[in-house]
Amino acid sequence: MIYPTRRAIYLLLAGAPLALVLGLVRPELWLVAPGWIGAILACLILDTLSGANPRHLTLDARYPAQVGVGDPFDLSLAARGRTLPPRAGIALSLDERLAVGGRLAGEMRRTEGALVGTLSLAATRRGQAEVTALWVRWAGPLGLVWKQRRFTMGGAITVVPSLRAVTDAGRRLFQRNNWFGLRQQRFRGEGSEFEALAEYQPGMDRRAIDWNASARHVKLLAKEYRVERDNRVILAIDAGRTMAEPVGGMPRVDRAVSAALLLAYVGLKLNDRISLFSFAARPQALTPAYLHVQDFPALQRAASRVDYAPVESNFTLALTTLSAQLNRRSLIILFTEFADATSADLMIRAAGRLAKKHRLLFVVMRDEEVEAEERRHPESAADVTRANVAAAMLADRQLVIARLRRLGADVIEVPADDMAARAVEAYLGIKRQGSL
Repeated sequence: MIYPTRRAIYLLLAGAPLALVLGLVRPELWLVAPGWIGAILACLILDTLSGANPRHLTLDARYPAQVGVGDPFDLSLAARGRTLPPRAGIALSLDERLAVGGRLAGEMRRTEGALVGTLSLAATRRGQAEVTALWVRWAGPLGLVWKQRRFTMGGAITVVPSLRAVTDAGRRLFQRNNWFGLRQQRFRGEGSEFEALAEYQPGMDRRAIDWNASARHVKLLAKEYRVERDNRVILAIDAGRTMAEPVGGMPRVDRAVSAALLLAYVGLKLNDRISLFSFAARPQALTPAYLHVQDFPALQRAASRVDYAPVESNFTLALTTLSAQLNRRSLIILFTEFADATSADLMIRAAGRLAKKHRLLFVVMRDEEVEAEERRHPESAADVTRANVAAAMLADRQLVIARLRRLGADVIEVPADDMAARAVEAYLGIKRQGSL
């Protein structure tokens, strides 16, 4: 496609007042006006024929077939042809999961015989994100015409739960916890399962001394323990309406899925049996109990199917269904969100029944926007109203947390960006205590 630029339009319009002035002053010079228009049109034709031809342009686009939610990635473009302009503007039409409004603009520059450009993207929601079309446009040598070519992309990027938390946060946790390494170890010294007798060394807990064995061997012997293994751990994800709301540019449910994947990886390294459970208005899926690190891709595939649901979560149905599927005491780590005490009442009742048989850990994200609104210095009556509403919401939230703790459940309230690491630390704390 070729069409005039603003410069060409302004030059054509500039001939109208010139023709009017000449017609009034020197009527015999009336031919100057059509001559001016003819000269501009000739320049337009010359600008069209010279320089690069958009029909001869070929495009090579490279982008990953699969990305994680929130993970940055590059879409690389390279256009080649017989002749190329020094630079060209580009406009990309794509799914709103990848760009706000479904459109992204950029620029390509001529480098080593090709127009090269890179667009930096980051997906905000899971699913199939289509990359529809690309427009490449540049001005002719005289700047009078735009030359444009539309390329149909017809590709798609699969947006899955992010594994960045599993790699980055997992590496930090391995380094921070010296009792928990990258290799399988016999986790001696902590936990509640008896491992072996060892000669007592200064610094060991005196309560671990086995006096009967020490008397038989005529030396002090102490019991060594190891962390409990082969525990059943359920990673339950609430995928209802409140979890679909964004926090820091990413839906709560996607942050929960990333944290659950990190927990799953750590649990598999510790030889626990890991299952993934998701629910909204009704239960969505419950995976088998996986025991080996080689099973982690299966958990990742199950996590990618956790769907966004614009409905209220049915905690009674979900937790009752989950309880019926469990035939042994388990650790249930529930990622959820609650706004007020009234809407959370059914959840608390269902959790109370579940806490009688299982260990519960609730992971909720701090609502930093509401906290900031409550702390903000009011400057008007509207600010006072917003601060009071925010304070009431936070008070209801703390009431729900207190009621859950009275039931015997553990509750951690964490910043959104630190959710995965804090959830793993809470899980490791339960493992150390041997309280499952």
